[in-house]
Amino acid sequence: MFEKGKIYHRQSELHDKYGGNRQSGIAPCANEDMIFLFTSPAGKEHGYEDSWIDEKTFRYTGEGQYGNMELIRGNLAIKNHREKGKRLFLFEKVNSGYYKFIGEFKYCNHINTKGIDSDEQTRQIIVFDLKLI
Repeated sequence: MFEKGKIYHRQSELHDKYGGNRQSGIAPCANEDMIFLFTSPAGKEHGYEDSWIDEKTFRYTGEGQYGNMELIRGNLAIKNHREKGKRLFLFEKVNSGYYKFIGEFKYCNHINTKGIDSDEQTRQIIVFDLKLI
């Protein structure tokens, strides 16, 4: 379906073809069995600290730029993706509008921890550990 390492235009090659929210970092596709996850180094300015913790485990910060994150909407979609028959596909931003496909993942667990929001206020954030399939 997606080629590991290939760069895709987010709007025309992903959302126009499969659906999903064009703005959110977590984009469930309503009519497909996919959830797109987008990561970007620029996320740090909003309190997102996505990173590899080993060669097969990616730590992904949940959605929500302000206030405490909750296990709703996209965050809940990640946690429940297998029960709902959805697959997780991670893309990393390489340029404006362009994302490199990293791979397909599965939810392992999540933690609630302290972080900051876009207003630099302390808050609770959700951090997911995702395993590369």
